[in-house]
Amino acid sequence: MEDQRWRLARISVLVARRFHVRFSQPQLSRILHQMGLSVQVQVQVHRAAERDEEQVCMWRKETWARVERR
Repeated sequence: MEDQRWRLARISVLVARRFHVRFSQPQLSRILHQMGLSVQVQVQVHRAAERDEEQVCMWRKETWARVERR
C-alpha cells in the first residue's frame, strides 16, 4: 500500500503540475508556513508482541552508548 501522507516532495509535484512553478523543499516549507499551514505528523508506533523492554533498555545503555562515543 502506498503512503498517502502529504509530504513536501508530494506537495512540490502537485504545485509544479498545477501552477507550472518549481520550489525547493525548504522554500516550499517556508511558503506553506507563511500561509499558516503547519506540519502535521502522525507517527504510528508498531512494536513487536515479543518485544522485551528490559533488553531494549539494556541495549540502549550498553550498545548505543558505545556507538555514540565513536
